[in-house]
Amino acid sequence: MKVDKQIVSLSGVNFFYYASSAILLPYLPLYLQTKGYTAAEIGLLMMIGPFISIFAQPFWGYVSDRFNSVKNIVFLLWVLSLLGSFGLFLTSGFGLTLGFILLLYFFLLPSVPLIDNLVVKSTAGRGMSYGSVRVWGSIGFSSVALISGLLLDKLGGVAKIPYFYWVLWIFPFLLLAFIKDEKSTGQRITFNAIGIIFKSKSFLWFMLMILVISIPHRMNDALLGLYLNKLGATDAMVSWAWAIAACSEIPVFALINRYIHRYHELTVLGIVAILYTIRWILYSLITDPWVLIGLQVTQMLTFAVLWIVAVQYVVRLLPEQFGSTGQSILAMVFMGLAGIIGGSIGGWLSEQWGGASMYVFATIMSAIAAVMFLGTQAVMRGRS
Repeated sequence: MKVDKQIVSLSGVNFFYYASSAILLPYLPLYLQTKGYTAAEIGLLMMIGPFISIFAQPFWGYVSDRFNSVKNIVFLLWVLSLLGSFGLFLTSGFGLTLGFILLLYFFLLPSVPLIDNLVVKSTAGRGMSYGSVRVWGSIGFSSVALISGLLLDKLGGVAKIPYFYWVLWIFPFLLLAFIKDEKSTGQRITFNAIGIIFKSKSFLWFMLMILVISIPHRMNDALLGLYLNKLGATDAMVSWAWAIAACSEIPVFALINRYIHRYHELTVLGIVAILYTIRWILYSLITDPWVLIGLQVTQMLTFAVLWIVAVQYVVRLLPEQFGSTGQSILAMVFMGLAGIIGGSIGGWLSEQWGGASMYVFATIMSAIAAVMFLGTQAVMRGRS
């Protein structure tokens, strides 16, 4: 059987990119704490990533579409993000740390939708599913999340995360050499042509619905660890919560495309919003950290389905030459806007009325999203 270097390389890139995220996401706040920063300063530093991505995602998506290349832009972004990480880990002082985190996220986060767009094009041309490649990202994240705590304890603790992070990045760079661009067949994108995206009422409405359903999810991403700690969970238990969530996504990313084509995307997302509503109700009522960690398995029926369906629906809504830009706007809404709103509102609610209150808010938002998705599908069906 002939090995498809494009698919193998893209699978490997997903594996190691998300493996590196399993170092950065759980442990960067703890690393910053060892540097002597206060909780308020760490919160500000961790919010910088979602904030800067609001501006970075569409810009780099446009650059990629303008030059009809993903590979070269991603290589540039990764080089610049690594330089930002060197500055972050090798310097001290709040001002320098803030500046280098800005650089890291400005270049790192936009590479995600660009790779996603290349995966969509590559798999579609080979009769494969996006999820069959994206599943390797979940495998990479969960694998590193499970073993990193043990390795860090043996090799010196959180202070050693820069070396884990840099070693993992060797592999995506090597694999990128075997990836080829999938050229778009449509006209090359221009600033005038990009106006088509923002004149598309269906695309803008879809982004609004994605924002509503994403705010509670991103709030949970940002604050679940603190909530679990307040309930008595250890740092190791928090990392297990991340690992369980990532592991649960694996079968969904691998198998969902066998069934998802039978239903309209908005119907599926409406059902996902209902499942999110049930998930957040349970999170608001349960105070046993072990049970909450176990409930992270519901990630498979919520986020995993949400992301695959959203990525594929954006492809269907926009012309081919807007692929990278469309995926970048989706990532901007999910990672950027939803992250800032969810983190800010969730943090305020947690301080005012306790951690359970933020999940009450999450329940209400998810219920609203369910009405929006299913209502929109009903209207579309009535028109047709």
